[in-house]
Amino acid sequence: MSAGRKKIAFISGTRADFGKLKPLIEQVENESDYECHIFATGMHLISAFGYTYNEILKCGFTSVFPCYNQTADSNEEMDFVLANTVQGIGHYVRELKPDLLVVHGDRVEALAGAISGALNNILVAHIEGGELSGTVDELVRHAVSKLAHVHFVANAEAKQRLLQMGERDRSVYTIGSPDIDVMLSDKLPTIDEVKNHYGIPFDEYAILLLHSVTTELGTIEKGTRDIIEAITSSGRNYVVVYPNNDTGSKVIIREIKQLEGNSRFRILPSLRFEYFLAMLKNSQFIIGNSSAGIREAPVYGVPTINIGSRQRNRSSHPSIVNVSEDRNEILAAINACQSSFHPSFHFGTGDSAKRFMEVLSQSEFWEIARQKQFQDL
Repeated sequence: MSAGRKKIAFISGTRADFGKLKPLIEQVENESDYECHIFATGMHLISAFGYTYNEILKCGFTSVFPCYNQTADSNEEMDFVLANTVQGIGHYVRELKPDLLVVHGDRVEALAGAISGALNNILVAHIEGGELSGTVDELVRHAVSKLAHVHFVANAEAKQRLLQMGERDRSVYTIGSPDIDVMLSDKLPTIDEVKNHYGIPFDEYAILLLHSVTTELGTIEKGTRDIIEAITSSGRNYVVVYPNNDTGSKVIIREIKQLEGNSRFRILPSLRFEYFLAMLKNSQFIIGNSSAGIREAPVYGVPTINIGSRQRNRSSHPSIVNVSEDRNEILAAINACQSSFHPSFHFGTGDSAKRFMEVLSQSEFWEIARQKQFQDL
């Protein structure tokens, strides 16, 4: 590695991507050869979604920069959010002059980071590229990958897809999914701590986590009502977590709020990532269309009832049951839900942060060309 401390800036726009990036951030923060910086934007700074910027500060990170790219009442359209975020990150990188920008997944904040880095000749690392999903998220994820210079993927399948997209083999590193580092660690709170902190009164419960499908806005209202009717009819207890802030989320939140006052539902705008994992680990099942049901729940062997098209073509596992947005079909899946399954480690084994730092310690990593070339197969 060349002399001098390297500045590494992580871009985070949601509670979910921060939870996945956190093990990497912690690892960088503890290394004397690096300066660690966090650009916090998006949902982190919206009170309606829990103002999770405070959760970042509670972690004790020393350099966190807040940037408002939207409000709860306006500009939820993803193209406007993207434009605002590009502008914010552009100013940020000109001031900070980072050596590496780290972005995660398929959010517009990640796309904004990749755009800003690529156009300013800053090395961009993309975490968890090369994966599939069933909505516009997949387009965003692949766009981020084409703008990024280096990739840290979860498994061999994701790497192969990036090679198919014309990425260089030596710029793709398989490290697993960083959140599994937390999932398999001793850092999780007890379930009693979680219940006490969030006022969850249930001995047994399932989790509902439902996001909008931005390519199916016309059916969100009816689909959400069918889902809520099904879980209400099931007679079970549920912890309901607000969706992310994609276009259409207001419709879902409006329908969720109709459950307020029902003693079998505890509604939460957001949860601290470690608390969510402890709650997931001890749940009967997770229902909705969150990637947590596809990626995290199988690690614990927790059943998933995956609804609709949002996670189409993503990883399969015996613990995952796919259903349509139909009240009767959803209710039947709930009634037939098994108690537990063998765990899956398809997305990693809990050593992602260590592998990440091993790559960064190699001098050739920092010599990766900023001018990318498409690689023919």
